[in-house]
Amino acid sequence: MTTPSRRTGPEAALTRARLHEDLIVTGEAVALEVRPTSVGLRVLGAMVDAVVYVLAAVGLIALATQLLEGLNEAQLGVVQVSTFAVVMVIAPTAVETLSRGRSLGKLATGIRVVRDDGGPVRLRHALARALTGVGELWLSAGSIAVIAAAVNKRGKRLGDLLAGTYAVRVREGARRPAPLMMPPELAAWAAGADIRALPDGLGLAARTYASRTSMTPQHRAELGARLAAQVEPFVAPPPPWGTAPERFLTAVLVARRDREYAAGLRARERETTEAAQIARLPHEIPG
Repeated sequence: MTTPSRRTGPEAALTRARLHEDLIVTGEAVALEVRPTSVGLRVLGAMVDAVVYVLAAVGLIALATQLLEGLNEAQLGVVQVSTFAVVMVIAPTAVETLSRGRSLGKLATGIRVVRDDGGPVRLRHALARALTGVGELWLSAGSIAVIAAAVNKRGKRLGDLLAGTYAVRVREGARRPAPLMMPPELAAWAAGADIRALPDGLGLAARTYASRTSMTPQHRAELGARLAAQVEPFVAPPPPWGTAPERFLTAVLVARRDREYAAGLRARERETTEAAQIARLPHEIPG
């Protein structure tokens, strides 16, 4: 496989722009635009969420005041602080984690928060965003978040920078592409090759390229050659000479996917075994 020269300037910018307009399709058959969401749309979604959470806070405080009429000022203060903690941190964290990056405001504006590699957010990502949001969104009335998102090329607020996430557009009802299959001629090479994890941005670009079938043949060939040149340093030994860039990228993505899946299964089996051992009586004494 030949290594093309790296292109810079307007041509590279054009390539990046085309990539940003591609789609990622999640396991829920929902297409996500790789292009980050605009600041205005994020502000609109945040305003919807803020109204919901403020109303929830007022309702909880009013309910607690009626149910606990005999509280003194100190006890009432504890109730208020607890309510704000639930509304500002616990509830947003739970909602984003369970909905995989959605909330009422995000549903209304058609956006979703994803990891930098395009994957769904987890508990730690949602918690980091919520904790940062206390000062960034609530205490500053969102001004810090707006400024941070405006100066960041991917529209990230401070919480996104800490959590490694960003917001993307969602297209409901998109078809899920067929799963990638290992090219038969590269199966033996991939089985013995050392394929390291790709950086988030490069991995996202490669997966987007592999799932996009509407590009012109010339554009697909040029973009595939550039991506293959960037992926090749993470692979040893290199693929057989003459391997098409698209086949090489597919083999790398499939190999990484299968290895990560196998590692996850082994970890789950190990956890199950350890849990069973812990549950046993000491020294296996019959009950």
